[in-house]
Amino acid sequence: MDFLEELSWRGMVQDQTPGIKEKLDEGMVTAYIGFDPTAPSLTIGNYVQIMLLKLFQLSGHKPIVLMGGATGRIGDPSGKDKERQLKSYDELDANLARQAAQFYKFLNFEDGENKAIMVNNLDFYKDMNILSFMRNVGKTLTVNYMMSKESVKKRIETGISFTEFSYQLLQGYDYQCLYDQYNCRLQMGGSDQWGNITTGTEFIRRNSGGKAYAITTPLLTKADGTKFGKSEQGNIWLSPDYTSPYKFYQFWINAADADLSSFTRYFTLKPQEEIEGREQEFADNPRELKKLLAEELTKRVHSEEEFQAVLKVSELLFNKRATKETLHSLSQSALATVAEEIPSFTISKDQLANGMAIADLLAEHTSILASKGEVRRAIKGNAISINKEKVSSHDAMVNQEVLLHGQFFMVENGKKNKFMVIAE
Repeated sequence: MDFLEELSWRGMVQDQTPGIKEKLDEGMVTAYIGFDPTAPSLTIGNYVQIMLLKLFQLSGHKPIVLMGGATGRIGDPSGKDKERQLKSYDELDANLARQAAQFYKFLNFEDGENKAIMVNNLDFYKDMNILSFMRNVGKTLTVNYMMSKESVKKRIETGISFTEFSYQLLQGYDYQCLYDQYNCRLQMGGSDQWGNITTGTEFIRRNSGGKAYAITTPLLTKADGTKFGKSEQGNIWLSPDYTSPYKFYQFWINAADADLSSFTRYFTLKPQEEIEGREQEFADNPRELKKLLAEELTKRVHSEEEFQAVLKVSELLFNKRATKETLHSLSQSALATVAEEIPSFTISKDQLANGMAIADLLAEHTSILASKGEVRRAIKGNAISINKEKVSSHDAMVNQEVLLHGQFFMVENGKKNKFMVIAE
C-alpha cells in the first residue's frame, strides 16, 4: 500500500513537512514514534500511534518504537496545563518493561528487511554528564526558538519548570541520535507533538547538516468533544489486567454512532473497499458496524480465545435463554468479569464447608432477598436458580460443590435478576 494514500483516506494526516512523498517513493524509509512509560500499560489512546507504525510497516517501511526511558523521567508539557508529578525510576522502569512487551503483539520485530526495532532513549543519555548535555545539546537551540513552541507558550503564564521546558531538547536530540545511528529519516506522532517533532528536524539540520521529515495525525476526539480513550470508569487499557476484554469490547459497542466512521478508519486493518462496502450495506444498522469493529479489535489486542469468552459473557448477561453449559464454560477471569457487571456478594469459603441453608445464604449472608419468607415464596414460585439449576426446596443446602473454579457461583431470582457470589 502507499503509506500517504492510506493515511489520507483514513483521515489520519494533520501536518507534514515538505518532501515526504518523494522520500517515501525512493524506497524503504525508517521512521519512529516515541512512547513515554508513564503508565503500566498502553491505552487505546496510544493505539492511534501504534496503528500509524503498523500501517507504515505494512507499506514496506521500517518502524522504530522509541521507549522513553529518559524522557519519561522528565515529563512532556504538551497538552498539560500544570506541572506533572514525576514517577520514581523503579516505577518507570517497570512500566517500560510492560509496555515494551505489549508492542511485540502489534508489530513485526522478527522477520523481513523492514522488521521493527525497539530503542530505549535512556541509552542516549546514561553516559552523558550535565556539561556534555549543555554543550552538545543545549547549545543547539535558542531560548527564543524554544519559547515559540505552543506547548511552552501555554504554560508561561501558569509556570513551567526548567525540567519540562527542556523536554523538547531531549526529543530533538532523540531524533538526531536515531538519524545518525539508525538512518531514521521520519518522525511521526499526534498533532500535539508537532512542536517537539519539528525541533528534532531542526536539530538534524543544525548538527548533522541533514534533511529529516515529520508527519502528525489529528488528535482523535469523540463527536461530543470529550477525550477519546476514556470511559466513565477511566482509561481503556490494552492490558487485560486493567481493562477486561469484555469491557474493551463493550467500549466499541457503546460508541456513539457519530464516532463510528472515524473510529473505524483509525483502527481497522481492513482495506478501504471493504470498509466502504460495509458502511453502505449497514447504513441503517450502525450496531452491526460496531460489532464488526469490536470483534476485529478484541481479537487483535487480546486474542480469538478472549473474543469467544467475551461472546459467552455477553450471552450469559443478556440472553435469557443462556444455558448451564455457557456458564460452566467460562474461565475464572471471565467469571470475574461477570461479577463486575452484576450485583455481587462475598462470603467465606469456610461458611460453605459444612453447607449453608439456602434461606441463610439469600437473606442473611448476601441480602439477595430481604427475608427468609421471601426466599420461601421465591423457591415455591420456581424463581431461584444456582448455576442455572432450579432450587426446588427451601431446605436445600449450599456447599463448596457449587463453586466454579473454586471461587464463584451464580444466583438467579427470576429471568432478570442475576447475582454473583464470590467465596474467599
